[in-house]
This record gives sequence, structure tokens and C-alpha cells, in this order.
Amino acid sequence: MSQHILTLCYLIGSVTFIVGLKMLSNPAAARKGNWVAAAGMSIAILGTIFLYKDSKTGAYLHNYAWIFGGLIIGGIIGTLSAKKVQMTAMPEMVSLFNGMGGACAALISLVEFDHVSKAIAENNSEAFIAFLQPKVLIIVLGLIIGSVSFAGSMIAWGKLNGKVKDFSFKGQNILNLIFLAIAIGAAGYLVYVPEYHTLLYVILVLSLLYGVLFVLPIGGADMPVVISLLNSFTGVAAACGGFLYDNKVMLTGGILVGAAGTLLTILMCKAMNRSLKNVLIGSFGGNTATAASGGSSSQGVHKEISLSDTAMIMSYANKVMIVPGYGLAVAQAQHICHELEKILTEKGVEVKYAIHPVAGRMPGHMNVLLAEADVSYDNLLEMEQANEEFSTTDVVLILGANDVVNPAAKSDPASPIYGMPILDVELAKTVVVNKRSMKPGYAGIENELFFRPKTSMLFGDAKKVLQDLCAEIKNA
Repeated sequence: MSQHILTLCYLIGSVTFIVGLKMLSNPAAARKGNWVAAAGMSIAILGTIFLYKDSKTGAYLHNYAWIFGGLIIGGIIGTLSAKKVQMTAMPEMVSLFNGMGGACAALISLVEFDHVSKAIAENNSEAFIAFLQPKVLIIVLGLIIGSVSFAGSMIAWGKLNGKVKDFSFKGQNILNLIFLAIAIGAAGYLVYVPEYHTLLYVILVLSLLYGVLFVLPIGGADMPVVISLLNSFTGVAAACGGFLYDNKVMLTGGILVGAAGTLLTILMCKAMNRSLKNVLIGSFGGNTATAASGGSSSQGVHKEISLSDTAMIMSYANKVMIVPGYGLAVAQAQHICHELEKILTEKGVEVKYAIHPVAGRMPGHMNVLLAEADVSYDNLLEMEQANEEFSTTDVVLILGANDVVNPAAKSDPASPIYGMPILDVELAKTVVVNKRSMKPGYAGIENELFFRPKTSMLFGDAKKVLQDLCAEIKNA
């Protein structure tokens, strides 16, 4: 009877994952979607703890102190981390938590292979080994994918918080592929000859090395793609754990995460004009020297605009488009940005936001940032929609965005971002760019837009500038 109830718990968990994921596609329902999925996960976890019965011994789980101790400690750490994290640190927190998922999947593989080794020691017949080979295959797949996800996510975490610098050397891609090929080859051999259990640790080390070297050279605006890809890896590794334990909810959750992460990676690659093949071999975006060579060192003379002039042209505009970027997140200026939107709307100005898919440091970074400030989702335009409206826009206000509005992506074949779809802000009548200085963006290249006739620079911290701008417009 208990096993039937457990199956029902897993079914409920699987359904809530699907429903929750669907709700996440709409910001208005995203919070409820998280709660729905969390409720399903809670049901599945509690069902496993109290209802799971070993098929061989018929015994239920009994080590409740360890189980609930882990749940409580992990829950406290996760809750405190989520409450304390600043929006600027959200991408690195996502990388850190994703890495923990990959590490968990790798540990599951190590533990399960230990069980396999003990079983083989007790029964070393060819028939029994052949029976275990499919399980060993799932184990080594989970180990490789989980280890790559863990190591890669830790490097991504370090790069995003500034503790790890971009690093590459000649022939690095070849070395990466050699490590990966040896790991896969060793895994294939281990599947057919699972008695050589020491090979498992060779596979573990090679996978960790590949994960590190895979992410180390990647920099610039490419990090959102890497985060999305590593997220899909963790999902696939979790699905392998679901296969091992014949756990339907774990399998469903892993497949959903893996599929969603893969689809998002493909969409992000398209948005950056990168091929998935380039992502998989880690051959893009990390060479600082190359990045610095894109575009000329001097594009001309930029012109500045005062706060009062900016306030005046925005007050008398019919349509204003705001382009948020990482600078807005750094300044924690999303709330005052929403205040500016409300002030302009009260004056009869139509205000919308143009969101580039790779703006910020992780997929959907700007959407999350603005959602935190209660900006209406209806005012957020994806790149294709925004590009259709720039020609009818009077003023574009760029807040900390750089590479996603750089015309070099269209005009300079020598630029490392050449071919990347960008926001066509130049089609607007006036472009105002808020930055702290004329320093290049995350990709390390100079922005031609800053020297174009329609563009004016408004220097200063985004939060302070927006506060002063709101005050000026109120008095206009």
C-alpha cells in the first residue's frame, strides 16, 4: 500500500514540476509557479523519507537524524543566501547552486558504483556483470556530466565575482578535447569491464579538469550562454540519478531542467551569433587580447548632455525606450528606474523597456531585475519587438548596457562580437547613454555608438543620475 502512495507522491511531484515550469514563462505567475513546484518537491521528498522501502530487504529508511539534519542545515543555508544576495550577485549565486547540483549527481554516481563493486565482488559471473552493465553506463554518464557541471560552475562563479580571471593558452581546445575523449574512452571500457573500479577515479579527475578548462577561457558577453549550458548539464546528470534509483520525480525534474537549459542555450547562441559547437569546445569569447583588438582605439569625440537637457527632452517626448544593462544592476537602480517610468507616464509619455537576451550576466537577468521593482511585464519588449519600435521612439535611455547596443556587431568584421544581433537604438531620434566613464563593456571593446551624431553621454552612477533625473522632470 505504501508503495502505491509513494508512486502517487512522485506523480504529483512530476506534474507540479511541469505546471510550475509552465507558470515560470509568465512573470505574473512565476512566483506561484515556484511555490507549486516547491510543494510538489516537498511531497516527493517526504514520501521518499517515510514510504520508500528497499526492494531486497523490505526495510524502510531509518536514519532520520542524518536526513533531517541535512535538510535543515541545507534549508537554512539556502534561505539565508537567497535573502542576503544582491541582484548584482544573482548570476554567481545561480552558478554556485547549479554547481552543487552537479556535485550531488557526481557523488550519487560514486556511491552507486561502490555498491556495484561490492556486488561484483560477491558474484563475479559473466552473466551478472552483463546484467550490471546498463547501470554502470548510467553511473559513468552521471559522473562525467555532473563533474563537468560542478567544476565548470565553480569557475563561472569565480569569474563572475572577479576572483578568477580569463585564462587561455595555445592548443587549449585540443587539450580539452583530449581530456574529454580519454574520459569517455575510459568510461566505455569501464562499462564493459566494471571490475577495474580505479578507472572511475581517473574519469572523475579528467572530468573535473575538463570542466575547469572548458570555462576558464570564456569571458565577455558569453557567460550567460555558459551558465545556461551548465544548467542543462546538471539537469541531465540529475536525470541519470533518477534512472539509477528508478525515481520518477527525479527523472522528470532532471529531464525538464536538461531540456529547458538546452533549448535556452540554443536560443542564447542564436542571440549571440554563436554555434553550439563553439560552446561545447569552449572556443569563444575568452581571449582578452583578441577582444581588445576589435574596433579602432579611437572612434572620434563624444558629446555630453546635462541632466536638465535630458529631463527636458524626455518630458516632451511621445515615446521613451529604456535599455537596461549590468550597470543598472550594479547601481541597484531598478526601483528608481521604475519611478522614472511612472513619472514620465503621468506626463503622458509612453515608456517601454528593450531587453536584449544576453544583457547582464545570466539568462533573464534584466527581466528578474525589473520584476523585483514591479515593472509591468507588458512594458518589457524582447529584442525583435524593440527593434521594430525604435524608429518611432523619440528618446532611448541606455542604463549601463554596452555590448548589446554596439554597432560594431554589424559594421566591423574584426570585432569579436561581429554578427551578434543587437538592439538597433540608432533608429531612435535621440540616444542618451548613462555610464560611469568611457571604459569599454564586459567584452572589452570600444563602443562605436558613443561617437555617433545622435548619441549623447550622461555620466555618473545610474542610481544617482536617475534620482536627479526624476527630480528634474517633476520640476519641468
